[in-house]
Parts: sequence; structure tokens; C-alpha cells
Amino acid sequence: MRSRQPSPEPTYAGQDLSFYVTTPIFYGNGDPHLGHAYSTMAADILARHMRQRGEDVFFLTGTDEHGEPIAQAAEKQGVSPQELVDKSAASFRDMVVRVDATNDFFIRTTDQGHIERVQAVVNKVKENGYVYEGTYEGWYCPRCADFKNENEIGPGDTCLIHEIPLDREQENNWFFKLSAFQEDLERMYEENPGMIRPDFRRNEALAFIRQGLNDVSLSRSQLSWGVPLAWDPEQVMYVWFDALLNYYTALGYANEGEDLTDRYWPASWHIIAKDILKFHTVYWPAFLMAAGIEVPQRIFIHGYLLMGDKKMSKSLGNVLDPFEVIEKFGADALRFYCFREVSFGQDGSISTEGFEGRYESELANDFGNLASRSLAMISRYRDGIQPQAEPDPLLAADFDGITDRVRALFDEAQIGQALEEIWVLVRRLNRYVEESQPWVLAKDEADAERLDQVLYSLAEGLRVLTLLLHPYLPNSTDILLAALGQADLELAAYGSRPGGTQTEKIKPLFPKL
Repeated sequence: MRSRQPSPEPTYAGQDLSFYVTTPIFYGNGDPHLGHAYSTMAADILARHMRQRGEDVFFLTGTDEHGEPIAQAAEKQGVSPQELVDKSAASFRDMVVRVDATNDFFIRTTDQGHIERVQAVVNKVKENGYVYEGTYEGWYCPRCADFKNENEIGPGDTCLIHEIPLDREQENNWFFKLSAFQEDLERMYEENPGMIRPDFRRNEALAFIRQGLNDVSLSRSQLSWGVPLAWDPEQVMYVWFDALLNYYTALGYANEGEDLTDRYWPASWHIIAKDILKFHTVYWPAFLMAAGIEVPQRIFIHGYLLMGDKKMSKSLGNVLDPFEVIEKFGADALRFYCFREVSFGQDGSISTEGFEGRYESELANDFGNLASRSLAMISRYRDGIQPQAEPDPLLAADFDGITDRVRALFDEAQIGQALEEIWVLVRRLNRYVEESQPWVLAKDEADAERLDQVLYSLAEGLRVLTLLLHPYLPNSTDILLAALGQADLELAAYGSRPGGTQTEKIKPLFPKL
């Protein structure tokens, strides 16, 4: 029986729904770099925002630890594959911590819980009639761990992604009947236009499907480092099916003694990079359909962070170390820069100069100085007590509907666009300080009531902005919320909180360079 298709426009606001977000699991044959951090931070920003909305959130990340590239890398280093992936997993765990990700579980595909559940799902696919034995012959990229069709082969029989010669392979394998799902996949994406974001990535997926789907190898007979097929232990599962199933299998054992599958599946968002589009938009939903499992609700496919004209990757070099940035500027600054500088979903260029420019002009000046200045004036003119006053209507019009606008953008995983909406108001609040000139009002007792209104409105506007920015800048906004005397992270509209709160002055949130 085929799985039910996702609703065209899933929403979460005001509903008692779960929210399940995943990163791709990162391949365990190298060290983490900014590309890995980028996916992780994006998923974390979504997870944090949804928690603020009262959603029941589960956030998954982890490492992909099987396949030929792992075995080859281990052999070169003179260690066992398990030793290699143990070391790699520790590095990726550290990366997740250092970017301040709030994942609920870190899956490793060498987990026994994952292996058992993978075998159960693959057995179900076979029982449903979508697996057969055959011979594969064609081009294979050992770095992609992918069998290439004619449209994926570069000049001289090279990989278009890694720019290396492809291997000619011939194996007796078990095959998955991907071709049986061509019409189902076409119909799914036509009937659910919002399932893949951005839209042009949906068009890429449809174009790949419409050129005709061929059956694909489900197993490898010449490898030993992988998940054995239950009915044929001499063969191991093709690494991509093993890896993709992590999103589903993790829910079965993430909480010991509790199966979370019914609570969180199907996934609300898979966050992935464009180089793995085919696997997630073609293989993955087809495999789930074959097993009778509901397909994910949505997949967001982001672009590459570029330095010069090449993707940052361990394969091509040109890697910017996120840990160095965090060491010097903090994780908040890295998180902010990545989603302020590059439109999420597009390729974008990054640079040290661009980072320092954003840090100085926007974090230190626009936001950090606004926070310090506002709290200092409340301390100086009202002994640190936010006045009780009516919100200034001059600001109310600007802030009206901001929470709803940001929520709507997050529903579409438009992380950068939401940040731009917020930053418009950061700049508006800075202009308000200059327009209202509280330092002038403080000189005349006749202006005391107006000064109360200005200081209340500044603190209230700052509170709203701080809450909206919390998913991006969790450490800085925690400090600022404490200084504002606010403990609640729930999103709330401008003017919805009374004055009378004790505030505290703070050191600069983002010290100038």
C-alpha cells in the first residue's frame, strides 16, 4: 500500500503539532567545515523559533559512517573503519556544540538501533515486491558513493561534483525498483508544489524524474563495511539507502524505551545542500513509498557558501574554519553572518572582509550599541526601572504585524528573509532614538511623561527584537533578555508587556574590533 501524500501547505502556527527538523548526516571520512556548520545552524534556527511558538520540537543531526569512502580512508590511515568513524563522530559532535545547536539526538549509522531498523525497513521493501537480483555495470564515483547516469558524467568520464575520474564497475547486486515510482513522484511534486523549497530546486527534481528513472543498486557485493542485508549477509546495503533511513530510524531509539515515530514522523523539514538533491527528492520518497511509510512534509535545499568560485569542501580545499571564527568572535556572530550575507537557498560568496564588515556595522553598531545605549538611558534617567507608559504610536505602526510576518517566513524556512524583516526594525529603533532624543527630554521636568513613553517604547521594542533574534543570536539575546528583566522566550507583540521591570546595564554584546 502506498503512503499518503503530504499536504500542500503544512502550517504550524496556533496548532498542537509536532515539528521535526533534520540536517543531512555528515560523512565520517573528514573534518567538519563551514558547510557542515551552515546546515546545522539553519536547522537549529528553525528549531529554536518553533520552540518559541510552543511547538513540540525534535531536532536531529549526526554522522553517516558506512560505505566505500570510509573503508578507503581508514585503509590509508592504517586504522579500522570503526576507529576512523569514532574519531570523526567526536569531531562532528564538537562542531554541533560549538555552533550552539540544540539537537535532541545525534545519530550514528553504526548505532545498533539504526542498523536493526534499517534491516527491518529494507525487508519490508523486499516483501512489497520492489527488490530483485541483477547485475550492475556503469560509472561510479567513490567520493559521492554514487552510480552515475549519462547526464551526471563530465568530460573524460569524470564526476561533475568532485572532478575526478569515475570507476567502471560491474557487480551482481540486489536492485531497488526505482522506475516503478516515476509516475508517483511526478504526481507528488505536481500536487504539492510547496514540498521542495526553493521552487527552482523542485523543478530540478522534476526534470531528473521526467528524463526517466532507472532501477538502482540496493546493495554492494564487493564491500564489507556497511549494513548486511538480512536475506543475503554476503552483501551490504548501498550506503545512500542506509544513510537516508536515519531520519526515520532515529525516532525509534533516540529515547531509550520510547518510540517517537508516531509523535514526530513525517519530518517537517529536511535541510540539505544541493549536491544531495537527487538522493533526497527522488530515491528517498520512492523508498519510503515502497516501504509503506509516509513521505516527509518538506525539503529545503540550500546552496553553497563560496570563496572565490569554488564550493567549500574537504575534497576541493578552500575551507574556512568555523572554529577559528567562533574562537575570535563567538558563535552568535558566525550564525548571524551566514544567514545575513547569503540568501538561504542560493549560492553565496563569503569572505573575511564581509564578515568583519557585518560584525562591525550591524552587530556591534546597529544592535549591540542600541541595546547598551537604551539600557544605559533607562539606568541614568529612571534608576534602571522601565517606566510604565503607553507605547509610542510612532513605533506601534512599524512593529504592527512583525511577529506574524516572521512566523510566515519561518513556515517557508526563509531564514534570511526573516532576518531582514527583523533588521528593518533594528534600524527603525535606532532612528527612533535619534528622533525622540531622550537626553534632551531628560533636561526638562515638563517632558517627564514623554520621556517615560520614549524609554518604555525603547525597552519594549528592544524586547520584541531580542525575542525575534533569539534563534540567530541565542547567547547574546539571553544576556539581553536578562538585562531587560524578561525570562519568557515566547514571542509577544510590541506593547503587550507592562513597564515597571527592573533592568540592568550591560557590557557591549559585540565588542568592536
